[in-house]
Amino acid sequence: MTIGRGTDNIRIRWRKSGDDEWSCALHGRIFSLRQDPSHLHYRAIFPPHSASSLTPPPSAPSSVGPLADDDDNAAYLKHYFNLKPNLMGLYEEWSSADRNFKKKAPRFTGVRILKQDAWEALVGFICSSNNNIIRISQMVEKLCVHYGTLIGHIASQPFYEMPPASALTGAQVESHLRQLGFGYRAKYIHQTAVMIAEERPSGWLDGLRNPESPVFDKTPTPAGDVEQAGREGYRRAHESLLELQGVGPKVADCVCLMGLGWGEAVPVDTHFWQIAQRDYKFGKGKHASLTKATYEAVGNHFRQLWGQEAGWAHSVLFAADLKAFASRLTAKVEVKEDGSVVKSEEVESKETVQVAQASVVTDRVIKRELEEEHKNVLEVQKTVARERPRKRRRK
Repeated sequence: MTIGRGTDNIRIRWRKSGDDEWSCALHGRIFSLRQDPSHLHYRAIFPPHSASSLTPPPSAPSSVGPLADDDDNAAYLKHYFNLKPNLMGLYEEWSSADRNFKKKAPRFTGVRILKQDAWEALVGFICSSNNNIIRISQMVEKLCVHYGTLIGHIASQPFYEMPPASALTGAQVESHLRQLGFGYRAKYIHQTAVMIAEERPSGWLDGLRNPESPVFDKTPTPAGDVEQAGREGYRRAHESLLELQGVGPKVADCVCLMGLGWGEAVPVDTHFWQIAQRDYKFGKGKHASLTKATYEAVGNHFRQLWGQEAGWAHSVLFAADLKAFASRLTAKVEVKEDGSVVKSEEVESKETVQVAQASVVTDRVIKRELEEEHKNVLEVQKTVARERPRKRRRK
């Protein structure tokens, strides 16, 4: 995993907060990440006990609950970055089933699907409609600044948490979002917030989650075997999301995959449709155009080909096909559970080596008062150690 050159989801919420440092307000605190050639460092900055007021005030209380023990920092980051699955094992499984994946995947190793909050993922993908990453990031940041809770500062840069749906139900929210440059998306965000916060039972959105991929600190339970059309829970979640404003099949699949933990969700946008036509012989006969039936056929094809984590494999191919990453060749690394590298293969890496899986180890804990604006903000700094891959040239 390489910080600062991640997927679009990383770039939407995480902001540069220093030299080679990226930060984001998550889980009621600010997480900052910094990477050097041998370590991935993180720190967690907690808010003062008296949280700052929202601007403007929301229509419901803040989503920030009681502060958790700082010992859950490493566990939460492992959960958020989805570090538990054996990534090399998944790559090998997908490569054995798909010759095209085997050919393309080495270009972009280390791709992981974030375990985002479901509401955060939903709002972000509603903002993504006919939009680019820079504008999506700006919109999400405006939502946080104007309706979220201020968690703290790094230097003079403020960090706000994503507001809950209940904070976006006010009568003036839509017009205010239009003033902030959201355009037609303002209506979708406001109406969807009203539907979730006021018209659906409490916990409705998280109730659509894959029980095998629960929220942080909850025990997973089985969700059944994957069928060609996906598990029943996935299909129910997808159909339920389509009831919301601004949510079509692709956005629903993005939320299912990245916010609800349904690994078989395969979002098909115009870019992936081009991949399906070029490399998998779609675009002919009854599937000549991307209709609803074709959309379902594409998803079914890749679920049958790649299995339970088809959406993850889809994201690897999607990333490998982007022009921005076309020339990137990275090292193939396999990591044991204890974090030691057992196998590596050099493939002309021109950029920072991406690690498939990292083992988080606490080297030290330093607690000190920050000499900044908030004297009572406690900073916890830890080091996440990982082994560097040993390069071996192919013969």
